[in-house]
Amino acid sequence: MALSDVEKATFDRLSGALGLYQPHYKKAEAYYDGTHRLETLGLAVPPELERFVTTVNWPRITVDSVEQRCNLEGFRLPGSDDVDDELWGIWQANNLDEGSQMAHLDALLHGRSYVCVGTRSEDEPDAGVPLVTVESPDEVIHEADPRSRQTTAALRKTRSVGGVFVEYATLYLPNVTVWLERTGSRGWVETDRDEHGLGVVPVVPLVNRPRTKRRGGVSEMADVIGLTDAACRALTNAQVATEVLAVPQRYVLGASPKDFVDSNGNPLTAWETYFGAVWALQNNEAKVGQFNAADLGNFEKIVNHYANLVSGVSGLPTRFYGQYTTNPPSEGSIVSDETRLIMNAYRKHRTFGGSWEMVQRICRRIVDGSWDPDLARMETIWASPETPTRSQLADAVQKLSTTTVGGVPLMPLEMGREELGWSKAKRDRARLMDQDAVNNDPILNAARDLQVPGAPTSNG
Repeated sequence: MALSDVEKATFDRLSGALGLYQPHYKKAEAYYDGTHRLETLGLAVPPELERFVTTVNWPRITVDSVEQRCNLEGFRLPGSDDVDDELWGIWQANNLDEGSQMAHLDALLHGRSYVCVGTRSEDEPDAGVPLVTVESPDEVIHEADPRSRQTTAALRKTRSVGGVFVEYATLYLPNVTVWLERTGSRGWVETDRDEHGLGVVPVVPLVNRPRTKRRGGVSEMADVIGLTDAACRALTNAQVATEVLAVPQRYVLGASPKDFVDSNGNPLTAWETYFGAVWALQNNEAKVGQFNAADLGNFEKIVNHYANLVSGVSGLPTRFYGQYTTNPPSEGSIVSDETRLIMNAYRKHRTFGGSWEMVQRICRRIVDGSWDPDLARMETIWASPETPTRSQLADAVQKLSTTTVGGVPLMPLEMGREELGWSKAKRDRARLMDQDAVNNDPILNAARDLQVPGAPTSNG
């Protein structure tokens, strides 16, 4: 079956848009990987000095520092006190502990990334579990309805690695997914089609810093790229100055070429002459001296200045960019330093969490065959992005757990364990250990045998 006219028009439109973004993605990748130096500085640095070009990879620090504080730990349904086992099972079956990190990283790096949802073949492991994959924005693009903002179509394009060159494409529409491929000079040929009838496009974008007029997102490192280039130029100049001016320059007045020959009368090279330990000059009036070495401290000052500016626009502490003081930061200063970083991470949790919740709704729709209205109130659980010490955190949880209102603890035991950052498996194990302690307590067992009112039962 061939693409319909509407499907072909959608395919061509998305394919063209995807191509327009490729230079932007390549530039972002180069800055993150620290390979941008020749592209950015090649015009300003003479070819003979290119080996002195130095890169400071502040864009990677800016992105990684936020991504490291975006750790998803589960999904909670309304009326439940713990992580939903079925939703978390889908998450684990698709290795999304690792995959979500890549999705968050690409979203922060490029401004957005994508999550695709589908079904598995019957011969695959976990055949009944929806297939969830994270995708790079340089391979996937989407378009949305201008009124509802819901995704109306998406396209994924990849190519084979090695061997015969083959391009693959997947066109995602609200009620159908179409697979195509192109080999050599052949045009796009449809290879498969799934009339799933979901009513939604099974592709969910994770968008970083969306705005009303830029809903496609923006890179987290957009503000630091210009300052990074400036710092790279300063460091490159420092490299050249170190090579040329760090060692005191010598000068000779009144010497002749024959003063710089070896024992056999052969002329010395420039380097042998410059670094010679002893100079013997025949002209009694010749003068030898040296210039003072250049002070390179100004380069340190300018790089520190750029680091402070980068800290200001990124919200990261200056120590993240290598600016350390003599004394290590105290706990109080760490909390104050990281306020903007922590609030930024909380914002990412809210934005990314909504996307992951939509992914799980689509997964449950595939499993159940119908939409569950309760999932509209799903809650995403994130690990705390803050940096308290273990003793501070334990002290806070203890105070909240022992403070009572009307005889009821302000923070229940299970919530306290969640605040401590315990995983669901660890909390389940703790509950079993609690129950074992109750079952094996001799005093409680005696109270139960005597049927003392209020004594805990053996099943808790």
